[in-house]
Amino acid sequence: MDMIKTLRELVSAFGPSGCEHEVSRVIEGLAKPYADEISRDALGNLICHKRGSGPRVMFSAHMDSVGLVATHIDEEGFVHVGPLGGLSAGEVLYAPVRFQNGVTGLVCEGSDKEQGKLKVSDLLIDVGASSGEEAKKLVQVGDAIMYDTPTRTAGKRVISPYLDNRTGCLVLLLAMERLGTADNDLYFVFSAQEEVGRRGAKTAAWAIDPDYGIAVDVTCADDEPGSEHESSAVCGKGAAVKVMDHSIICPPALVEKLMALGEEQGIPVQRDVLQSSGTDAGPIHQTRAGVYTGGISIPCRYRHTPTELVDLGDVQACADLAAAFAVSKLER
Repeated sequence: MDMIKTLRELVSAFGPSGCEHEVSRVIEGLAKPYADEISRDALGNLICHKRGSGPRVMFSAHMDSVGLVATHIDEEGFVHVGPLGGLSAGEVLYAPVRFQNGVTGLVCEGSDKEQGKLKVSDLLIDVGASSGEEAKKLVQVGDAIMYDTPTRTAGKRVISPYLDNRTGCLVLLLAMERLGTADNDLYFVFSAQEEVGRRGAKTAAWAIDPDYGIAVDVTCADDEPGSEHESSAVCGKGAAVKVMDHSIICPPALVEKLMALGEEQGIPVQRDVLQSSGTDAGPIHQTRAGVYTGGISIPCRYRHTPTELVDLGDVQACADLAAAFAVSKLER
C-alpha cells in the first residue's frame, strides 16, 4: 500500500464529525481485501472483522475530523460558523475551506476583537457572494465545512490537514494488509464522532465486548516550537506507546508488552505521556466490566490546524507495532 497515495485519498474525503460516510466508503474499499466481514452500526462506525479463535482485540482509529458548521447567513452574504470539535479561532483564521457540495471559501474575521481574543463564533466564511440571497443559493445553515489545503511531503515528513486522524486510519489499513492468519479475533474499528466526545468507540466497544483494546490516534508532539512539555513523544522517534492521557491511565503491563514487542522486533518505540486531550481508549476501557486497553500514537505537530505534520517513519512504526500486537500471544 502506497502510504502517500492512500493518505491523500483519505484526507481528500469529506469527513467532519457527523459527515464521515464519505471517508467510510473510501476506507471500506481499501480494507475489503483484508477483512472477513465488514459492517456499520447506527453511529456510522465502520467495523472490519478478521475472525480468529483467540481473545477479541479491538483496534480503533477515528475517521472523523474537526470542522465547522454553518449557523447563519447574513445579508451581506457571509456565512457565520460554529465549531465541530475542538478548534480555536487562531487555528482556523484565513484557512481555505470547502463545503460538502464543493463550494469553497475563506475563513475571515467577523469581529473587531483582537485576534487573540477571537472565538470561532466570531469568524465568518467568505464564499464570494455579494448578498445573503446569493450565498443561500450556494450553501445553507447546517452545512459542514472542512479545510481545503493540500497534502505535501517535506523530506520524510508529510504536511496536510486531517493527519488527525487519517494517519491512524492508515496505520490500521497497513497493519491489516500485512497480517496473514492470526489466532486472535480481530476487530478493526474506524470510529465516528471522536472529535465531539469519543462517541463512536463507546458503542462499538459495547457491541464487540473486546478482551483488549488499542486506540490508534495522533498525539501532541513535544518537539513542536513553543511546546510547554505537556506531552512526551517527538516526531521521528517511532511509535508512541500510550502511558496516559486525560481519558485513560493504561495498565502498566500492557505498556510494557507494547514496548517489549517494539524492542524485540526492531520497531522504534517511545513512551507517550499526554497531560491533556484523550482518545478512543477512554470509552473502550470503561465499557461493560472494563477492557484491558492501551494506545499506539503518531506524534503530530500543529494538531487541528490546516497544516499538521507527521513523520512517515513514525506512521510505519505504528503500523508494525499494531500488527505485532495483533498476532501476539494474549491471555483471556
